[in-house]
Amino acid sequence: MKILAVGPAIVAAALVLGAASAQAQDAAALYKQKCQVCHGSDGKSTPIGQKVGAKDFHAPEVQKMTDQEMFEAIKNGKGKMTAYDKKITDDQMKDLVKFIRSLK
Repeated sequence: MKILAVGPAIVAAALVLGAASAQAQDAAALYKQKCQVCHGSDGKSTPIGQKVGAKDFHAPEVQKMTDQEMFEAIKNGKGKMTAYDKKITDDQMKDLVKFIRSLK
């Protein structure tokens, strides 16, 4: 009987982990589509990004930003960066913040 009780828990855990993995993959794809041209694959900015003032995500000033501040920069735009308020969902923006924080 214990094996039967553990089975659903394992299935539930696999579903949660699978959903989190899919969410991370979606954020990575979204970053590549919307952000990478200026911010680079590693978040350190590209020559194009440097010309328009795109921030290096590893810079101390960016690292000090709260997740909310970063979310608002994505949502409302900042400097020459376009606002994504009408282009992607709030949940996608939150996922982008998590993804950006994960860049090394």
